[in-house]
Amino acid sequence: MSKRDPYEVLGVPRDASADEIKTAYRRLARKHHPDVNPNDPHAEEAFKEVGEAYAILSDPDRRANFDRFGTTDEVPDPFFGGGGFGDIFEMFFGAAGQAGRQRRMGRDGDDIRADVEVALQEVVTGVHRDVQVQRMSQCSACGGSGSEGGVAPETCATCRGQGQISQTRNTFIGTVRTSTPCPTCGGAGTVVKTPCSKCGGRGLLRETARVSVAIPAGVESGATMHLPGQGSDGTGYGRPGDLYVVLSVRQDPRFERDGRNLVTRFKLTFAQAALGDVVSVQGVDQEYDMEVPPGTQPGAVLGIREGGLPPLHGGKRGDLLVVAAVEVPTKLSEQESEHLKQFAALRGERIPQSPEPGGILGGLFKKKK
Repeated sequence: MSKRDPYEVLGVPRDASADEIKTAYRRLARKHHPDVNPNDPHAEEAFKEVGEAYAILSDPDRRANFDRFGTTDEVPDPFFGGGGFGDIFEMFFGAAGQAGRQRRMGRDGDDIRADVEVALQEVVTGVHRDVQVQRMSQCSACGGSGSEGGVAPETCATCRGQGQISQTRNTFIGTVRTSTPCPTCGGAGTVVKTPCSKCGGRGLLRETARVSVAIPAGVESGATMHLPGQGSDGTGYGRPGDLYVVLSVRQDPRFERDGRNLVTRFKLTFAQAALGDVVSVQGVDQEYDMEVPPGTQPGAVLGIREGGLPPLHGGKRGDLLVVAAVEVPTKLSEQESEHLKQFAALRGERIPQSPEPGGILGGLFKKKK
């Protein structure tokens, strides 16, 4: 837990509103996000500190504790703190028991998902993308209150603003008091008499937004990036949801991916394979000069060091593996055929005989003399 003053971390005054705190958090979360600062070793620590500060100031009870006691640590509950009875209480009554111990007005925003496709070449360098998302944002007409003209909602008469209704139950460990969300206000503690005409009292409206995403080098299909606070807005003191960006790498017909390595095929003539050569091979992001050793066989794998893809968190690139594909000519001139026969004779090989008219089947079923 951060020991710094959360107001100082977020750069807001002590009387800052919930909207001011949320705005400051979003700005600083984007600034310090590790994906945006891959080369800054302190970015993750700063990002966590901003999140911890927001967790305190966005929660009315924790914020009140800090304002009163001057500490970011939770103040022990004299009835339920330190394990003991509090743990037994939570074991039997779960979230209902917790609701009586700590109250949060409002509802957290929903998480949202965006699917982004990147080209194989972009995996080499990384890329920034503006991702279009559909999310729920605070209504501008009522400021998220859900009340016409932004008038403050009234305190719920049923729960008197507590958001909860207390009940007493007799159990084998004695009389236990539990709390459940108020049925009138749904746990908000307030009710809206005149709903906002623009959002219908929800306090939120659907919007299309663009979020800048820094996609690092080395990603693979299925990788998911987590952007805290970039999802839908919450209501009241609820925290904003998160954005999950699911990545897919577009297939490149020239290459097959094998982790960090890339595999490609390169056509060689018989003469190149037999005699050797220096050829130009197109990689994913540049051309490479590659030596073909004499006597290269069909299917032989030749390697170009660091011609592949980088690892996700930095380091040396993989290799470009080039599979030799020796081409056999489909048509030969008479002179070319004679030269090949002479070549076979020089090597002491059987001299091929050209098929006779009648095709393959005719040659197969022809009687020997």
